[in-house]
Amino acid sequence: MYVVELQFECFDNTTVAAVEGVISGLLEALRFNGQILGREFPVVMGDGEFFVRAVCAEKQSLHPDYHSDFVRRCIARLAEASLLAPKVRVLGRDIHSEQTDPGEPRQWQVLYTTYVHTCSPLRNGETLLPIPLYRIPATFNGDHKAVIKWQTEWQACDELQMAGGCQAEHSALKEMMMPDSDLFRRGWDLRGRIEYLTKIPTYYYQYRVGGTSLEDEQHRRCPKCGSEWRLAEPLHDIFHFKCDSCRIVSNLSWDYLK
Repeated sequence: MYVVELQFECFDNTTVAAVEGVISGLLEALRFNGQILGREFPVVMGDGEFFVRAVCAEKQSLHPDYHSDFVRRCIARLAEASLLAPKVRVLGRDIHSEQTDPGEPRQWQVLYTTYVHTCSPLRNGETLLPIPLYRIPATFNGDHKAVIKWQTEWQACDELQMAGGCQAEHSALKEMMMPDSDLFRRGWDLRGRIEYLTKIPTYYYQYRVGGTSLEDEQHRRCPKCGSEWRLAEPLHDIFHFKCDSCRIVSNLSWDYLK
């Protein structure tokens, strides 16, 4: 992934409030299209210009060819605050982030994230490298807002259960683990939408912790169809279960992994 800088130049008198509104709108549109990653984007004011730094999956992530209609409308709105379209400068590779999927044909993909990841939640099933969302057709209403919102909520639940310091941990775990929870149903439906659009088998990751014993965990069945789904060898040291009918992968309970 790469750190980029967006430079917004003023062509007439304006106000900080007006600038803040249109720049924030554009950053939100870019985020919901998967073109920039993360949630916080500080805006620095210079002499007649403003700067924003963000992380992108690729050097070309902000190329106009990837813009959604929402992004284009937000760029057009910059003129209302007397701003020109942003100049983009790639500062270099982010040494703390993951490599991005190179875009080669893939056999399957998976919707998988954790609270420590800022990258795309759609990953190549064979390599587990993140696939930029702007590379696939828009999931709903012209962009990928639904996927980003699901990812944000899943990561919030993951952080709660990892902290384990309050009763909310149990509710968070239910959302991540139970097929009848709102978060699970929404994520599983999104993976179906992505599969339909990309014509590539797309799986959903079921988080698993707890359980009564290692033996019971090893014989756990698919939570949707009840079929056997244990793999002979785990995939990426994470997925011990995989149901090709229901398009679900899962881990052996973390309580029994050494």
